[in-house]
Amino acid sequence: MPYLVHTAHAQFVALWLSTVGWILIIVTMGMVEWRVWEVSGPSVISSGLAWVGVWRVCFYSNAPILSENEIMFCQKIGVFESFTPPEIIAAQVLMLVAVILGLMGNVSVVYGLRNIYFGSNQLKRIRLALSAGGAVFILTGVSTLIPVFWNLSSVARNQTIVFPPAFRMPSAPENQHIGPGIGVGILASFLVVCSGLIFLSYRLPVGSTCVSKVKPEDKRMNNDGTDNPAFTRADE
Repeated sequence: MPYLVHTAHAQFVALWLSTVGWILIIVTMGMVEWRVWEVSGPSVISSGLAWVGVWRVCFYSNAPILSENEIMFCQKIGVFESFTPPEIIAAQVLMLVAVILGLMGNVSVVYGLRNIYFGSNQLKRIRLALSAGGAVFILTGVSTLIPVFWNLSSVARNQTIVFPPAFRMPSAPENQHIGPGIGVGILASFLVVCSGLIFLSYRLPVGSTCVSKVKPEDKRMNNDGTDNPAFTRADE
């Protein structure tokens, strides 16, 4: 029977893809540049740009009311605030779910690959671990894509957010466009979904039910079960 390690080269590459994708999901969740607002006219936003992320909204300002020097001014966006739009609420929840699912998927496939590379004979556990990890990675990608495309749709429709006065944001932007956060989120989703499909495609070698251990042949016995004369003592 062929070594199991020879059947898991693609899955080993998929592990790297899923790990990179999971890290990018964490990066996406922390980025503030999901939606870029363009503003003009009298405003404390000196750069003319404001960034709306999942957890906060930020802009550069040199207004005396904030600071004598140009600094980045940020305000947190709470999930239970009345002004928070549904696409940002969904992003806060689903991105956290995606991070947890990605961690669970990595743990599952690492367990399966460990059994493969260390010669375990638990073939059912290997197949179950890789299949479960693949399914979880697909769910991870879906959990990331939903908020990413929802916010992408909001940018396309130039949807506004009625921020409270303390945020010092205009009631509506002149224009808004996609920020790097959405692009990173799409890439992360693509990586984890591809890795999930690779793990789901894993198949054990044909006819393998268990990993048999090869025992050395006893040369003292002939094929018919009788003693081999070559090993009998001459004085017998």
